Amino acid sequence: MKKVTKQTYINWYKDMLFWRKFEDKLASVYIQQKVRGFLHLYNGQEAVLAGALHAMDLSKDKMITAYRNHVQPIGMGVDPKKVMAELYGKVTGTSKGMGGSMHIFSKEHGFYGGHGIVGGQIPLGAGIAFGDKYKGNDGVTLTCFGDGAARQGSLHETFNMAMLWKLPVVFIVENNGYAMGTSVERTANHTDIWKLGLGYEMPCGPVDGMNPIKVAEAVDEAIQRARRGEGPTFLEMKTYRYRGHSMSDAQHYRTKDEVAEYKKIDPITQILDVIKEKKYATDEEIEKINVEVKDMVKACEKFAEESPYPEVSQLHDVVYEQEDYPFIK
Repeated sequence: MKKVTKQTYINWYKDMLFWRKFEDKLASVYIQQKVRGFLHLYNGQEAVLAGALHAMDLSKDKMITAYRNHVQPIGMGVDPKKVMAELYGKVTGTSKGMGGSMHIFSKEHGFYGGHGIVGGQIPLGAGIAFGDKYKGNDGVTLTCFGDGAARQGSLHETFNMAMLWKLPVVFIVENNGYAMGTSVERTANHTDIWKLGLGYEMPCGPVDGMNPIKVAEAVDEAIQRARRGEGPTFLEMKTYRYRGHSMSDAQHYRTKDEVAEYKKIDPITQILDVIKEKKYATDEEIEKINVEVKDMVKACEKFAEESPYPEVSQLHDVVYEQEDYPFIK
């Protein structure tokens, strides 16, 4: 695994703080009805992405996930301004404003969505990995999903084929404790989701999903196994979301005390504590990062606000090729 250095910690702090503030801003503009539809925020789960990205080779590895998908493409290299514009439904967005919150996408940066169907991305991730193996590429696909999606039948079909064909894929369940409002304890007779891999003799195990170092170590091992042609791995990231399932979630299924308890192990705070303890940055340098992050979020909001909406003609332009259907005006 790439060495974890002082700069790694600084980068993790800046990135995770930006992701958190980016999502906070989206929550704010959603209330103002500038972002429509559903909105699922990543607050609390940032260590999973930070650690995974540290283990990935972004020149060839890929990622696919569910609808809680705003900050992943940013981590993969997509311009955050374009991500926010997509949520606003603006033509400058990643999908010209046609995808919205749940369907951020960038093939150029190896990010394949953003999928609204629960568990729909699981077989798709294996398919992307199959393509890499078929073409002889050295890429590995990280296929992420939630604990609710782990109960889908498509997971079992995909696990079977992935093991049979030794596909270069890492399956990651981000277990934040709740499938919408249903706790993990109520969805199965076991709470260790990683054990689903045992039935397929797939390497699997639990990971502290609130600690980016633990995540990076586990994902690196899985990626290297896949690159050696040894097939998939299934990792259960034990994490937590601080906000509701979506903005319409009243969160009656959990107490404020429970959320407060998990905030004691906030991944951003954990990294900041290490930075201060090891004197990787002064208070002034940390404050400079805080201000820079705030300005970055403001720039994203300004870009989205000032970008135009798509023309009505785009509704058919993105579906039909004009030369194939000349009768469409």
